[in-house]
Amino acid sequence: MSAYTKKHPRRLLRAVLILIAAGALCYGALLAAVLWNSRDSLQGEPSVVVILGCQVNANGPSILLRDRLDTALDYLLKYPETAVVVSGGQGEDEPVSEAQAMRDYLVEHGVDAGRVFLEERSGSTLENLVYTRQLLEDEGYDIAGDILVVSNGFHLTRVRLLWGRVFGSTERLSTLAAPSSHLPSRLKMYVREPLALLHSLGFDWPTED
Repeated sequence: MSAYTKKHPRRLLRAVLILIAAGALCYGALLAAVLWNSRDSLQGEPSVVVILGCQVNANGPSILLRDRLDTALDYLLKYPETAVVVSGGQGEDEPVSEAQAMRDYLVEHGVDAGRVFLEERSGSTLENLVYTRQLLEDEGYDIAGDILVVSNGFHLTRVRLLWGRVFGSTERLSTLAAPSSHLPSRLKMYVREPLALLHSLGFDWPTED
């Protein structure tokens, strides 16, 4: 066996270990970004609250979605003049659209139905924001004004990234970080979300109409 043949497996192993280490560092950086924005960030006087959708089950909103709705309710009942956009379409395994389920939940818990706008076309976070912007423009709201977005904390880094792309700036964006009270879902999402963020960094861009 030649010296080159003996060295070749070592070089291959070293290259594999370097790639693994680089991947771990990249994942760690993405996870740190996810964790950094998993918090409330309030500023100004938002005229609109946007609640982003999540899974709807046969018996109503999933636990993660209820976490978002209950967090929003605390704010909405305190500021009864603020408009609300509930954003989320209907998946194949969902009995109604996420927006409809959210609207029904809010109304059942004391929110005036007249202040709730439904965005029912979206199937992703990017579409949530694209169609929400269109809805706000159609209703005459200032999309450059103060707006508050509610989602689970793990989701907010990606929301901020895509908000900047869709709305042009995050300068006047406020966020409320809902808890993730279902432990298995929370663990799953904190594993998944860095990968979703990486995908969004490269591929999630609004298209021109």
